[in-house]
Amino acid sequence: MNAARDIDIFINKFVKELEEENAAIFAGAGLSISAGFVSWKGLLTPIAHALGLNIDAETDLISIAQYHLNEKQSRSDLNQELIEQFSRGHVASDNHRILARLPIKTYWTTNYDKLIEDTLTSVGKIPDVKYTVDQLKNTKPKRDALVYKMHGDIDHPDDAVLTKDDYERYSSTREPFATALRGDLVSKTFLFLGFSFTDPNLDYILSRVRLSLQDKPRQHYCILKRPLRDEYPDDTTFQYATLKLNLQINDLKRFGVQTLQIERYEDLTAILRRIEDRFRQRTIFISGAAHEYGDHTAASAEEFIRNLSREIILKDYKIVSGFGLGVGSHVITGVLQHIYENNRQKLHDQLLLRPFPQGEKGQETWEAYRKDMIGYAGVAIFLFGNKVDKDGKIVLSNGMHSEFEIAKAQGLKLIPIGATGYMAHELWEEINGNINAFYPGATDAFKAAFAELSDLKGNHIKAVITLLDILKKE
Repeated sequence: MNAARDIDIFINKFVKELEEENAAIFAGAGLSISAGFVSWKGLLTPIAHALGLNIDAETDLISIAQYHLNEKQSRSDLNQELIEQFSRGHVASDNHRILARLPIKTYWTTNYDKLIEDTLTSVGKIPDVKYTVDQLKNTKPKRDALVYKMHGDIDHPDDAVLTKDDYERYSSTREPFATALRGDLVSKTFLFLGFSFTDPNLDYILSRVRLSLQDKPRQHYCILKRPLRDEYPDDTTFQYATLKLNLQINDLKRFGVQTLQIERYEDLTAILRRIEDRFRQRTIFISGAAHEYGDHTAASAEEFIRNLSREIILKDYKIVSGFGLGVGSHVITGVLQHIYENNRQKLHDQLLLRPFPQGEKGQETWEAYRKDMIGYAGVAIFLFGNKVDKDGKIVLSNGMHSEFEIAKAQGLKLIPIGATGYMAHELWEEINGNINAFYPGATDAFKAAFAELSDLKGNHIKAVITLLDILKKE
């Protein structure tokens, strides 16, 4: 087993699913623990104590909740524990924020907290949350993501799935959730996070899907932490935990779930960051403004911008641009020519246009607007970069410099085409003079292609594509 290789393969496949909008997340309690919420065991510790039981000696936690209900003939204490543990304000983890930024349209969770929907809202998305059967019948307008809370929501603790009674009645009280999940397990690729796979509802649903597909389920993934020796008091308990995990991993294969093992919980964040970086590298931000084209004629400059845009789309990248003067319209034309000539995808699949808001009030939002627009991309290309000041003089574009600094801060790969002059040339000089800092480990081929970007006689489109090909392999 080569864990690093398996993770690399998974990242490539999952990014492809993201691009095709087939990716889904199933979040268990472990995902919320990183944000400060309790685990299932932590939630039920005071309940077990009240029963005179040692929570560390128990493995069937659902039975603990049921025993308490049997003894008290009321779930008021259980509800109060839910309210106290999950109504507190918690800050979303890095994992939640990364997932929210990705184009994931389907989330399933057994968690009662609101971290998923709140984090989606914080990045400007509209979540459509479903935690009752009646909500499944309605559709929130302009939603960006569906969030299925199959065990309920903290705002309605009485209806939360918690005891054995709740699980046994699930097929009659919440069967539409099970039906919807079965459909998603067939049509989407799931990544299970923070999940222990001990939930009887999920086990039943996975079994039904496997049987209906004649033991040929869709490929899904989960990430589990492997036991480490220093986490256990002796060799015997460590070896037992390792054996049990290996048996569980092998069993999950029956359901088409491939397990990726990590050593530390922080490794999950690193994997999600790699997924986000890889996905963003498929989108290129083009920064450009040109009141004039300097050493280039208007006709040749406009043709260059169109051809560059066409070649980028031809390589299956997506373009995001702010419709800069003298550049933006030609970017659009280049993309449209390729789409219509080759009967390719719809325009919005290849091009995201974000014209700047105008007027005094609009200009006040430009910095935040730039950050949002650049946040979609993993690579930034800079062209020309000049404007007319209030005295009618041609000056360098401070807006392009601002976009360069934002892109650098956000970790984008920076490609100024210095031969277009003006601010783009200034930015090329800055990077070329310290290229090992901007591109550590840059190869001779990379440096040669980057140098060609400033050569007036160079093949700049070929150089850009060469750089993109090299970056893609990193």
